[in-house]
Amino acid sequence: MTVHDFTFDSIDGEPLPLSAYKGRPVLVVNTASECGYTPQYAELEALWIRYRDRGLVVLGVPSNDFGEQEPGGAAEIKAFCSNTYGVDFPMTAKQRVIGGDAHPFYRWVVEAFGEAAAPRWNFHKYLVGPEGDLVGLWPSAVRPLDPEITAAIEEQLSAAH
Repeated sequence: MTVHDFTFDSIDGEPLPLSAYKGRPVLVVNTASECGYTPQYAELEALWIRYRDRGLVVLGVPSNDFGEQEPGGAAEIKAFCSNTYGVDFPMTAKQRVIGGDAHPFYRWVVEAFGEAAAPRWNFHKYLVGPEGDLVGLWPSAVRPLDPEITAAIEEQLSAAH
């Protein structure tokens, strides 16, 4: 099984199959609008702008699992992200990311890589390689533009071409 076997619903309610991103690295980040890490949206958008023409996909996954910091519905989340941070990278519908009710992608991460790979808070980051393998993960405190993340993205972009 790879990440390409999973489908989310987009924030607009349309199917968002991760197989659509085959051959491209994807940074999957569980997000929240009322978190101390919420300003990371600006860096996620900067990553998206910097690398999208080379193939990177940034995928935001809004979740209310940590501290109930994403209480709004899809329209509120979308408006907040766009109006506050200029976000135009793909976003999913709000998801559970921990526990038995978590989205299958997040349950797979834990099954494949152990409980330590589960998100511990909002803005946990997973880097998926072009072939759909999980190639990196970073906790919330590691900022999206951290050199470790950008180096890993660069490596995956090189591998994709």
